[in-house]
Amino acid sequence: MNESEKLGKNLKQIRTAKGISQGEISRKLVVDKSFVSNIENGKTNPTLSTIAKIAKAIGVSVSELTK
Repeated sequence: MNESEKLGKNLKQIRTAKGISQGEISRKLVVDKSFVSNIENGKTNPTLSTIAKIAKAIGVSVSELTK
């Protein structure tokens, strides 16, 4: 499993555990929902800045999201 896939898996696990939809994250980040989906599926490699914004949007640290 590569880093993008690990990030996506963690994001999906944390997001679903907290009951947050992809749509909620996409609205907070002002991006398309498909962008969030692509991150979760390991199809895109977001920048560190984007990872930090996602972490803030779901209420976790960057290290929690990227572990």
